[in-house]
Amino acid sequence: MNTSRLGLALMHLLAKLPLPVLRGIGWGVGRLLFILAAPRRKIALRNLELCFPEVPAAQRRAWAKETFVVFCQTFIDRSWLWFGSEALVRSRVQLTGALHELEGDTATIVFAPHFYSMDAGGLALPLNTPREFTSIFATNPDPVLDAWFMAGRQRFGKVRMLNRADGVKPIIQCLRKGGLLYLLPDMDYGPSDSVFVPFFAVPDAATIPSLSRFARLGKAKVVALYSRMTPQGYVAELTPAWDNFPTDDHVADTARMNRELQAAIRTMPAQYYWVHKRFKTRPAGQDSLYK
Repeated sequence: MNTSRLGLALMHLLAKLPLPVLRGIGWGVGRLLFILAAPRRKIALRNLELCFPEVPAAQRRAWAKETFVVFCQTFIDRSWLWFGSEALVRSRVQLTGALHELEGDTATIVFAPHFYSMDAGGLALPLNTPREFTSIFATNPDPVLDAWFMAGRQRFGKVRMLNRADGVKPIIQCLRKGGLLYLLPDMDYGPSDSVFVPFFAVPDAATIPSLSRFARLGKAKVVALYSRMTPQGYVAELTPAWDNFPTDDHVADTARMNRELQAAIRTMPAQYYWVHKRFKTRPAGQDSLYK
């Protein structure tokens, strides 16, 4: 049995444990990982320093420690999210907020940024709406893990996974049929198609303007889904549709997207995906921020 299959067998076993036990295991692994995974620790600390220069270094370090814990806890929670019964998942995953935005057949983009709880939020939607639900994915190089991720994310409702390599056309077709699109455009995906807009204290963060462009091309409204880990499981909060979005200015729209995200991050700073090099792409002639 290869390592990946052994790991999935372990996840099957973990799915049967009480949630406080799983969270305790995640806490221990996360604290250990903070010590051992030095490159990722440095990235998280640097991201927090760049975004929150006004916050004392001790507080930023505490957030970084917590972010490793939450990363591990939410990863282990995929055991019951993807292997547990529907009744168990429903008892631990709540969808709150502007649920009326899911009614009808208006094309809708769900802006779902990279909080560690995003997979719980991704299950909350199809558990609470009969509408077809489309998400975009990138293939995992490990075929065993790739199959696990795909099956887990499609286990409830009418979920369709689109490969990012398939391009824009099937995405727009989905929206023009009145579909729901689950979109995660808040990472640094490289210089191609990116625009440089502010993100916290960094004035020129490379950000893809897909939220604005897809909304305009698909004639879709935009809502946000902010997923939070809680002691009882997860709460995914749906916002009302954004007013005056999209506009004809995709750069201004993308800057607004980052401002909306910043407000959500401030409510749970340790639960955002700080272990990613969010600012690796720099404007021409500028040095790396991760030296």
